[in-house]
Amino acid sequence: MSEQTETRAPDAEQAPDAPPISEVDALKAQVAAAELQAHAAREAQLRALADLENTRRRLERDAQNSLKYANEKLLGELLSVCDSLELGLKAATGADASAKPLAEGMQLTHRQLMAVLEKHGVRQLDPVGQPFNPDFHQAMSMAPSAEVAPNHVLSVMQKGYTLHERLLRPAMVVVAKAT
Repeated sequence: MSEQTETRAPDAEQAPDAPPISEVDALKAQVAAAELQAHAAREAQLRALADLENTRRRLERDAQNSLKYANEKLLGELLSVCDSLELGLKAATGADASAKPLAEGMQLTHRQLMAVLEKHGVRQLDPVGQPFNPDFHQAMSMAPSAEVAPNHVLSVMQKGYTLHERLLRPAMVVVAKAT
């Protein structure tokens, strides 16, 4: 009979109207599982928000770059016009006095064209005397020189251009080598 009295007597830890211990453990396990799910959902939500913010920033940067470089092709094609004007100016400087007004008009047109290009972010590369940089220069040949340090640009055959920080056309250069 002592066994029956022990099983019927309530535990000292358990309140008289509380559910049995196994139900309390089950409820604690359910609460712990729900807390884990809530934590995982919060983490997923934070990751989704961070991903959304990164996507928004990337799209803004892409839109800015699209606007910044939208006219890259047109500006690149205008460079040949600029080259032709420069060649015409060189030819006109040695001509007689009757061609002087024509040369002045070509020079004015060249300055206007360069102003328009600069307004739209085009910068001219004229690297004479600077160290050779394969990112911005295209070496056409090498020539010995005592005046210019080796691996520096000795002369420019065709000027290069950049659009903002992007290369439109490399400068075609002659690079100095040691004598």
